[in-house]
Amino acid sequence: MRRALLATILSFLYAGCARKPSIDIQADLEQKFQQMMSGVTLIGHSASLKDESVAGEEKYVIEKVSKLGGETWLFHVRIQYGSHDVPVPLPVTIKWAGDTPVITINNLTIPGLGTYTARVLLYQDQYAGTWSSKDHGGQLFGKIVRQR
Repeated sequence: MRRALLATILSFLYAGCARKPSIDIQADLEQKFQQMMSGVTLIGHSASLKDESVAGEEKYVIEKVSKLGGETWLFHVRIQYGSHDVPVPLPVTIKWAGDTPVITINNLTIPGLGTYTARVLLYQDQYAGTWSSKDHGGQLFGKIVRQR
């Protein structure tokens, strides 16, 4: 009888320790991500690997983000750099590095701008990553500024 009771207790303890992280934790991360990335502007620069130059200021105004399903999110964004000022909805994949979201796009065509692949890490009030297109690429970096 004691062995059966002990075996039952150990089974419950083992099951409790072996559980995967709670879905509630991921839901909380996603909710914080949605709040973090709605009503913000990413202000920064990009550096080209082609000629090792740093571009002038770039702005990505993000009105809001919403989860479409799975890892896909819809960013309602206005891309501003050089003479470009393009409002566009962008479906992007968000991967998680622990508690840190990483924008992941592969050969995404942005009307009027081109086709890009990128990995952009978002942490606290900063972003940094890599980007590439058909004939060039580089890094991008900057700060995440809440719109007032």
